Amino acid sequence: MAAGALMLLFALDLFGVKAVGRLVPRPPASFSRAVRQTTKGRSALAPALLGLATVLVPCGVTLSVELIAITSGSPVAGAAVMAGFVLGTAPLFALLGYLFRRSARAFSGRLGIITGVVVLAVGLWTISSGLQAGGWVSFQPQSAQAAGATEAVRTDASGKQIVTVTVTSVYSPTAITAKAGVPTTLVLHGKGANGCARGFTIPALGIREIVETDADTEVDLGTPKAGTLRFTCSMGMVSGNINFQEGATR
Repeated sequence: MAAGALMLLFALDLFGVKAVGRLVPRPPASFSRAVRQTTKGRSALAPALLGLATVLVPCGVTLSVELIAITSGSPVAGAAVMAGFVLGTAPLFALLGYLFRRSARAFSGRLGIITGVVVLAVGLWTISSGLQAGGWVSFQPQSAQAAGATEAVRTDASGKQIVTVTVTSVYSPTAITAKAGVPTTLVLHGKGANGCARGFTIPALGIREIVETDADTEVDLGTPKAGTLRFTCSMGMVSGNINFQEGATR
């Protein structure tokens, strides 16, 4: 969320909003001169060196990968994580660099505004992901009429309530109504589970699970009280909620 807020400042600065000028962190003048000189040079390494410097940009996705690298607890494993991230994103950034270079003249004088719009959109998206990852909000529909919501809840022979969420690259259903005051088990049904959806979290309960790709992962929710329990992926990109109600029927 802090990274997203910083990106909003960068975007406003690109729009020419003077009020944020003092709030925007800027590199030392010597560094800026070195970058400008590098961009004017004809060395084949110049674009690569500038590209490598983008890992210092406060991007939510990049920061998440850096966090994975740091928490690996190993310099070698951390380096491998970052190397995989750089290699995996290199084709896309190479294409974007080519397109920007080709369009620089066409958008002369307007490139700063266009860049500001892109940075603003990414900043807002990063903040919304942070809000969901923290469990404070969910941008998924709150209605219990979401597809599959009724079939997602059942009661077994022992009287325990079973709530099932199917995990692919997203969660389904994303809005479920269940009964409060009943021992409840959440079953995460991996169905080719992939991406950040495998990192399932319930921030309010401190629950973090890695969902099996093609198997069930059970999570004991205890006996939930009435209220809304939000769940999200590890990056806050996909989320949902279980609305526990007194006397709810299915």
